[in-house]
Amino acid sequence: MHDGTRIDEIANGIYRISTPVPPSTIPGGFTFNQFLIKDDDPLLYHTGPRKMFPLISAAIESVLPVRSLRYIGFSHFEADECGSLNDFLEAAPGAEPLCSRIAKMVSVDDVALRPARALGDGEELVLGVHTVRWIDTPHLPHAWECGHLFETTTRTLFCGDLFTQGGHQHDPLTSDDILDSSEEMRTNLDYFSHTRNAHALMEELAKTSPRVLACMHGAAWQGDGAELLRLLAGRLTN
Repeated sequence: MHDGTRIDEIANGIYRISTPVPPSTIPGGFTFNQFLIKDDDPLLYHTGPRKMFPLISAAIESVLPVRSLRYIGFSHFEADECGSLNDFLEAAPGAEPLCSRIAKMVSVDDVALRPARALGDGEELVLGVHTVRWIDTPHLPHAWECGHLFETTTRTLFCGDLFTQGGHQHDPLTSDDILDSSEEMRTNLDYFSHTRNAHALMEELAKTSPRVLACMHGAAWQGDGAELLRLLAGRLTN
């Protein structure tokens, strides 16, 4: 794709779209990732910033028509999560924003072109072959409205800013260690909220026993996701 944007299938019917940003723009380099679930009701998770809309939409078009998108989902209200939300809603007339109940109430229904479909904690949405489940994680890693999406068929956890890895050159999917590199980012930038509920919320995520962790920044990871989530929880202090 143009400017290095690429799309790769990381699980059955789930695609990672990744745009690298070189060190000349962001010190150390960085990646912005979105995830596309190809199904009867296609879902895009994370929109990327508005300036990346042409790159991301072109990548989607290589798999399915952008106008066929049914849901535009995101973890919390932030530019890299939903900056292009209205651009996608314009391009996909049948699409709805998909977010937490808090996000719908405090932000999304005010700024989005159409009202959001809000999911409660533990609520599931059938897309066709795939089913996604919403998990409320307020303030983990940050934002009151934050939550994470779990796809039950492939056991893929869309884990947002958890396990953020620096650098702009990553394999689409790895089984190598990502904990230490993500912890280096966390300790240097201190972008976790330090919520007192972090350990309990991390355990709720670990209980899904994910096989794939779909990270918004860096490589996606495959392996024993429950173990990795519990290792991260052990690094967090209240």
